[in-house]
Amino acid sequence: MNSRRSAIVIVAAVLVAIIGLSSFLYLNNLQNSGGKLESMDVAYSPFESTVLFLIAQEKGFLSQNALNVTIHRYDTGSAALAGVINEEADLVIGTTEFPLVTQVLNQESIQTIGSISKSNFIYIVGREDRGIHEVSDLKDKTIGTTYGTIAHYYLVRFLTLNGLNTQDVVLVDLKKPAEWVDAVVNGSVDAVATAQPSVNLAMEGLGDNAVVWSIQNNQPLYAQAIATKSWITEHPEICSRFLNAMYQAEIFLIDNPNEAKNIMKQQMNFSDAYIETVWQQNHFSLSLDQSLILAMESEGRWLIDNNLTSQTQIPDFINYIHAESLDSIKPGAVSIIR
Repeated sequence: MNSRRSAIVIVAAVLVAIIGLSSFLYLNNLQNSGGKLESMDVAYSPFESTVLFLIAQEKGFLSQNALNVTIHRYDTGSAALAGVINEEADLVIGTTEFPLVTQVLNQESIQTIGSISKSNFIYIVGREDRGIHEVSDLKDKTIGTTYGTIAHYYLVRFLTLNGLNTQDVVLVDLKKPAEWVDAVVNGSVDAVATAQPSVNLAMEGLGDNAVVWSIQNNQPLYAQAIATKSWITEHPEICSRFLNAMYQAEIFLIDNPNEAKNIMKQQMNFSDAYIETVWQQNHFSLSLDQSLILAMESEGRWLIDNNLTSQTQIPDFINYIHAESLDSIKPGAVSIIR
């Protein structure tokens, strides 16, 4: 057992060394080529999946890559992506693949340049005093969620996998973030399907009366870095610089997990207990996996089948992936079949 643990430690150390070397070589090339300072506008919403971006800001990795970044904050990932589409920002960081799929079906010309986190933090929080003890008890109950979102998608999928469907429950469309917590805590719904940090807030509000299930069934969310195709085509060097800053942040997080957690705590005003919870629910790493394509196809099919888009055919999502920049920055991070 000790020899196996030693082997794992050695492999991890080698990987970190390779990561550090490639990042060093990129920065060295940037400095030698006299890379000038470039300005970019980045949209984001303040969720834990953006921790690599927060670290890059805090530790100066963006400026080290000759980037002068102006930040535009939005309440949701969908709104942040809309900001890019409306030319309020050049790139959005942290928006998951579901809004990307939705906008692709809206025929927007956008692409992801990389995932920065894989997350499992969407849950159903129910009220035990409404007779909810097992998943089957959700039958005939009122469940709040936000229509046409990833939480709605996962809720329907979770019900199906557990022998229920949307006709077996009463769905309530909760439009505002504050409603995601208030509705279940004040009892206007029997349960709510939502994401962190609303999940923990609802659990705190209900106390011992809370019943909780994860509803992602091992299909993670993929937090993305997304821009328009035209902006990516016109600014390939900025894409590479930005991803290298995220790569440096990833190395920092691996080497300094406690300081990385502290950056999240300071930037987002999270408690230590909450940070420990979400740290286990996220894998913070740059990637472009084939599983991302499969998730996008599944979500696109669901949107079409439920008449949440005017499109009738699933597009080839490979056309909405720009893998070249990440491939050059972090070799081996791209496993998409092209």
